[in-house]
Amino acid sequence: MTAKSMMFMGTGSDVGKSLVVAGLCRLLHNRGFSVAPFKPQNMSNNAAVTADGGEIGRAQALQARAAKIAPTTAMNPVLLKPEHETGAQVVVRGRRVASMSAREYFKRRIEYLPEAIKAFQELSATYDFVLVEGAGSASEVNLRDSDIANFGFAQALDLPVTLIGDIHRGGVIASIVGTFAVAQPEDVALIKASLINKFHGDPSLFEEGKTFIETHTKRPCFGPLPFYADAKLLPPEDALALDDAELVKRDGLKIVVPRLPRISNFDDLDPLRQETNVSVEIVQPGNPLPRDADLILLPGSKATIADFEALKAQGWDIDILAHARAGGAVLGLCGGYQMLGRKIYDPEGVEGTPRSIDGLGLLDIETTMASQKQLREEEALHLASQQTMRGYHMHMGETQGPDRARPFSQIGNETDGAMARSGRIMGTYLHGLFASDQFRRAFLQNLGAMMSTDLEYEARIDQILDGFADHIERHIDGDKLISLFATPRDMTL
Repeated sequence: MTAKSMMFMGTGSDVGKSLVVAGLCRLLHNRGFSVAPFKPQNMSNNAAVTADGGEIGRAQALQARAAKIAPTTAMNPVLLKPEHETGAQVVVRGRRVASMSAREYFKRRIEYLPEAIKAFQELSATYDFVLVEGAGSASEVNLRDSDIANFGFAQALDLPVTLIGDIHRGGVIASIVGTFAVAQPEDVALIKASLINKFHGDPSLFEEGKTFIETHTKRPCFGPLPFYADAKLLPPEDALALDDAELVKRDGLKIVVPRLPRISNFDDLDPLRQETNVSVEIVQPGNPLPRDADLILLPGSKATIADFEALKAQGWDIDILAHARAGGAVLGLCGGYQMLGRKIYDPEGVEGTPRSIDGLGLLDIETTMASQKQLREEEALHLASQQTMRGYHMHMGETQGPDRARPFSQIGNETDGAMARSGRIMGTYLHGLFASDQFRRAFLQNLGAMMSTDLEYEARIDQILDGFADHIERHIDGDKLISLFATPRDMTL
C-alpha cells in the first residue's frame, strides 16, 4: 500500500463526517493529488449505483464525485440497508448477501473485516490519499467488541484518527474530551487531532474552548469550521434530513411526499426542492396529505409491502385515491411505483414472510418480488416530453400489466414504467431522473409550474463542493492536518 490515509470519526451521528470528508476529497484533488473515499461499514437506505455494477452509500458516491473519480464498490464494502426496526439487508461489495437481525449481524460482523481491509488495500494501491469515514459515534464502547466501522478498523491497519465534533448541537467540549475518557487507551493512542464543525458566530469566542480541548487531549484541535449554509443543497444520506415537515416552503407548484418509514433514495427529491417555484412538502406520520397538492410523489422504499401497510395505517391511501379522483397527478418511484398497482406478490419472502397484498389500484399492473436486485445506470427517453434523462435502477421485482403498454420511458429497446389512460397517474423504476435539467423542467411545466430559473443541478453540486473545499482551506490549517496522515500498516490477508 502506498496511499497516505486518515480516519475521520465523530463524537456522534450527524456531526458532519461525510461532508468534511467530501470537502477534503475536493481540496486534495484541487491540490493535484489523486484521492479516494472509503467507509468500511455504512448504514443507509440512500444508496448509489457504482461504475462496477453494485451499490454503496450515497455519501461515498458524493465523496467520489468530490474526488472526481467514479464510485466503486471498494469505497463502501459493507452496506447495511434497514428493512425493519431490528434488522437490515447486508450488502457486501455492492451485492446483497443476506438479511439479518441486528443481534445476528453484531455476532457475525467481524467476518466482514477481511473484505473491508481488502477493499481498502485496493484503493490504497491506486491513489495518493484514502480518506476513511467512521460510522455513528466513536465512543460507543458497548459496541466496541468485533467493531469494523470505527476503532476496530482503525486498529487493524494502525490508521491515524481525527475526531469530529458538532458545536451547533452543544456540548462539543464534553463530547470530545469525553471520547478520550471512555475509549480504550489503545484506541485513544490512534487519535491524532480533533476538529470542531458547524460553528456559528465569531470564531475567536471559542479560543478558550479550543485551548481547553488541546490541553486535556494533548492533541491539536482544528477549526472551528464555520457552518456552511450551501451544504444543505448536497444530497443527504441520513433520513433525519427528512424529519422537518417541509424541505422547502414556497409558493408555486406543490409536491407532497408521504414520509414512509423505510424511505430510500430520497435524494430523488433534491433537484425538485431546489427549483424556485416548486414546494416539496414531506408529510410526517399523524398528518393527512394536503388537499391542495399538485403532485403526490410516492418515493422509493426498502420494504415496499411494509411501507404500503404503514401508508394505509396513516389513512394516506384514502387521501391519494381522493386526489386521483379529483384529477390530481400521482408519480410513483420504484417502490412507490409498485404501490400504485393492483397487487404486490412476494412468493419467495424477499421482504419477510411470503405473502401478497392489494395495492392502490391506480395503475393496472402487478408486481412480483424477486431476490435478484437490478442495479444499473440508465439513459432513458421520457416519452411524454421526448426529453432524455439519466437515472439508475435499484430494485427487486418485475412489474407487468396492461398499463405497461403506456410506458413512462424508453431505455434502448425496452420500456420502463407505466401510465394510466389519463396520463395523470405515472410510475417508473428510475431513480435520479430529476437531476436531468431539461426533463425536470418539462415534467414540472406539464404539471403547471412556472419555471422562472434555469437550474443546472449537477453543475450546482460541483460548485458547492468547490466552495466547501475553499471554505475548509480558509478556516483550517490544511497543511498541518495533511501532515498527520500516515501510510497504514500493510496486512497480508
